[in-house]
Amino acid sequence: MNKMIIYIHGQGGSAAEAEHYQQLFPGCRVLGFDYRSQTPWDAKDEFTTFFRQLSREYGTVILIANSLGAYLAMSAGIEEFVCRAYFISPIIAMEQLIRAMMAEVQVSEAELRKKGVISTGCGPDLSWEYLTYIREHPLRWKVLTDILYGGKDSLTDYETMAAFAREHGARLTVMENGEHWFHTEEQMVFLDAWFSKQPQSA
Repeated sequence: MNKMIIYIHGQGGSAAEAEHYQQLFPGCRVLGFDYRSQTPWDAKDEFTTFFRQLSREYGTVILIANSLGAYLAMSAGIEEFVCRAYFISPIIAMEQLIRAMMAEVQVSEAELRKKGVISTGCGPDLSWEYLTYIREHPLRWKVLTDILYGGKDSLTDYETMAAFAREHGARLTVMENGEHWFHTEEQMVFLDAWFSKQPQSA
C-alpha cells in the first residue's frame, strides 16, 4: 500500500468523516487530518509540517478536502506534497464571504479596521487581521484537482466556482440539486458515484 489519502474536513466537521472515503478507496489508506488551525496563517505551519512528514513516508499523497478544509489546504502552500486533489464544495472566495457577512450585520470596512474584531452574534467573528491576510495572500493552487459542486451552494455561486476551476485547470462537476453540505441520501449517492469515476478509486 503506497498511496496515502488525507481527508480534511470543513468547519464543524471531524476527521472521523474519513471513514466514509475508505470504502471508496479500498486499495489505499485513508486518514482524517485532525487539524487545529483556525486561520490560514496557522494552517501554513500545521499543514506543511503534517504533509511534509507524510511525503517522507509515502510515495504518493492524495488529498480529499471539504469546504473550509480545502481553503486552508490551498492557503497552506502544500502543493509539493500532494499529487492529486479532490475538493467537495471548496471555499474559494473567502473575501467575498467575509464581505457578505459584513453587509449582513452592517459593519463597514472602516469600522472593522478600527475595532479589529467584531462579533456577528450568529457565526464566526469578523476579523480585520483575517481580511487583510487573505487579501495579501490570494489562493495559488497547481495540483491536478477535481471539484464537486452543488448547484444550490449558498456560499459560492456557480460563476465564481467555474471561474476558479478555469483559472486553476481543475475539472468541475456540478450536482444541480446539491447543496454546500453534501449530506442527504441523494447527494451522498452522487458523491460516491463521482468518486467511483476517478482513476484513483480503482
